[in-house]
Amino acid sequence: MEYFATLYFFTGKMGAGKSTTAKKIAKDKNAVLLSEDEMLEQFYPNQIKTFDDYLTYSNRIKPFIKNHVQNLLSVGTNVVMDFPGNTQKQRKWLSNIPSEIHVSHKLIYLNISDETCLERLKQRNIENPERANFDTLETFNYISQYFEEPNEFEGLNILEITQ
Repeated sequence: MEYFATLYFFTGKMGAGKSTTAKKIAKDKNAVLLSEDEMLEQFYPNQIKTFDDYLTYSNRIKPFIKNHVQNLLSVGTNVVMDFPGNTQKQRKWLSNIPSEIHVSHKLIYLNISDETCLERLKQRNIENPERANFDTLETFNYISQYFEEPNEFEGLNILEITQ
């Protein structure tokens, strides 16, 4: 019996709307939504204070996540991963998950201006004050320097969304 499922994942700068879009796609596609932020908070509560902490803990959960997502996809369940795919290395890890088991993927590229992203971060800090120490202009600038736009040479199925 063949099962057809799709893995949806995202690229876009901080504040581009990745989490909001992930929730919408999960609902529209009747998919399982996996949020890296939520998982990290559950597995490592109050332990992520710096960007380096984030990298450390994020890498710790990846083997489990990969196996779990492949199991879901292999039985025909669509999966939306609210995990950053902002560098070629991150996108390669994400795209290998479905390619190893021969199911499809869709990279959602939120190509949103820096100004709009920063406005959204300000609003997010009002709505979620616990994020105010992390969602700063300094963090945005630091993380944005590593952002790599997706390109055709990566072999990805890309849906670009602009403002």
